[in-house]
Amino acid sequence: MVLWVFGYGSLIWNPGFDFDEKIIGYIKDYKRVFDLACIDHRGTPEHPARTCTLEQSTGAICWGAAYCVRGGPEKEKLAMEYLERRECEYDSKTLVEFYTENDSSTPTPIVTGVIVFTSTPDKVSNKYYLGPAPLEEMARQIATATGPCGNNREYLFKLEKAMYDIEHEEEYVIELANEVRKQLDLPEEVKALLKPVVSRVPVKSQAHVSTRQRVFAS
Repeated sequence: MVLWVFGYGSLIWNPGFDFDEKIIGYIKDYKRVFDLACIDHRGTPEHPARTCTLEQSTGAICWGAAYCVRGGPEKEKLAMEYLERRECEYDSKTLVEFYTENDSSTPTPIVTGVIVFTSTPDKVSNKYYLGPAPLEEMARQIATATGPCGNNREYLFKLEKAMYDIEHEEEYVIELANEVRKQLDLPEEVKALLKPVVSRVPVKSQAHVSTRQRVFAS
């Protein structure tokens, strides 16, 4: 038996587990959104970060990286235990088909049964689901949230660079990152008036970039 896992957020640049193969590609009918609260890595219960989850969207594609774990049940178990601890805010695991770039008009998946961590888009049943928000509000939250593993904006900027590195930049990610940079460039007296977004989680547009020369830091 072989384990395949698809990463579309920090797993793209920081898998954190022992794997045997990494392939760049995409899944269909899902799009990346920053609608999930993170309260233990890049944010806190009082001021959650916004991190990636997937939203079903017919015709969409989401680029990322698929990781293969071979070597028997024990190695696969260790990988899944690590991932389940790390992705604890995701309440669902979905099996998807994974594709790579080719010239065919009707591409076929190179791997089926790939695990992807997703979240239920329901604020009642899923306490970590924040839902969509205006771009400026999301940017303000990302610009100000900080947790034990670092700040939220670093996560976004690293995702932006990771998509650049795999040569599949995403307009949504670029637009959000640029809005965060605007927030960080605001005068100090204006920043003082912008309170971080307070959590309800209980405690327990940029034009297409035509050049490859980009700056990812704030």
